[in-house]
Amino acid sequence: MAVQSKQVMLVVGEASGDIHGAHLVKALSGKDQTLRFFGVAGEQLKQTKFEALLDVSQLAGMGFVELAGSLRNIWRAYRTLRQAMRERRPDLLVLIDFPEFNLRLARLAKQLKIPVLYYISPQIWAWRRGRVRQIARYVDHMAVVFPFEVPFYERRKVKVSFVGHPLLDIVRTREPREAVLAQLALDAGKRTIAILPGSRRGEVLYHLPVLLDAALRLSKDSEVQFFVIRASTVGRHEVESLLERVPLRIPIVEAKRYDALNACDLAWTASGTVTLETALLLKPMIVVYRLSWLTYALARMLVQVRQVGMVNIMAGKRVVPELIQADFTAAGVVRETRTLLENRDLREKIVRKLVTLREKLGTPGAADRVANIAMSMMGKGSSVAIEETS
Repeated sequence: MAVQSKQVMLVVGEASGDIHGAHLVKALSGKDQTLRFFGVAGEQLKQTKFEALLDVSQLAGMGFVELAGSLRNIWRAYRTLRQAMRERRPDLLVLIDFPEFNLRLARLAKQLKIPVLYYISPQIWAWRRGRVRQIARYVDHMAVVFPFEVPFYERRKVKVSFVGHPLLDIVRTREPREAVLAQLALDAGKRTIAILPGSRRGEVLYHLPVLLDAALRLSKDSEVQFFVIRASTVGRHEVESLLERVPLRIPIVEAKRYDALNACDLAWTASGTVTLETALLLKPMIVVYRLSWLTYALARMLVQVRQVGMVNIMAGKRVVPELIQADFTAAGVVRETRTLLENRDLREKIVRKLVTLREKLGTPGAADRVANIAMSMMGKGSSVAIEETS
């Protein structure tokens, strides 16, 4: 009698999780080609052997208030996944970040006796630390990507492995600056600023108009040029409609995004995974973020770190400028930009600190290490040693 294939249910909540999930699926498929995968997917996961029950765009939120605006869609998505979990009884549930949604699924999985692997920890060490009790109760293994997360979980008796950061395998460049800018019809002789307004629609609506205002102000008396990098979870038409409001030619980058980011002299970036991508390419940046006033007020009551950019959090101090909430204005962006572009010593100092931070992220091979953990949890790799990165 044929042995039934093992099933892995995987749930991501944003563009970065979609990328990491796709690499994990490929790593797992390399260890067992009979494995079947289903759950929530974005563009990257859909290019693997993955059955997408929902698109990641149906889940992407932003904050307390913004999330409340799409509660109906999120509840509908939860019911779909709940039904799939009950009917199909996967051999493993893999959750990637997105805690508000994923911890509910983890609780259901625990009731159904489905092992839960959480890949890429929610930032509970920064805010809402009480959620660690839910993790300890419902999650069987945490695969974390920052070394400082290990003692945080160990103190709370949560099984944890540091697997290194998956971006070390992903952030790669292939084309030189001149070729990239030529493809965008930009001048290689001009200072170039990359605009990364966020991976969620709400982020783009909050951030991009301010950044475009700053771009317009800078372009009046400086030889600078710009391009926007669009996240796969944001519609192109939404970015284009905002770009049409300013009398500047600003191309949109959708493919070869790391080559494009590597071609810039400075990045204006929303806080999030993209700040680490920018750091791995050793690019100076200005980190920005704005929420609704109510979401921000609630967040400030809960947040337990002074910085919001991961680069600054890892360093324990401000390595790159942050303009958050009321400080995030076009004038503020212009001021910080001029300081960075005009001060070569400051830029070089930032790059040296980014090199040090990159060394703290471990070694390449995160997806393969997580795949080893997953195989072991499904009883298919008990003899495989789970290599933890140094």
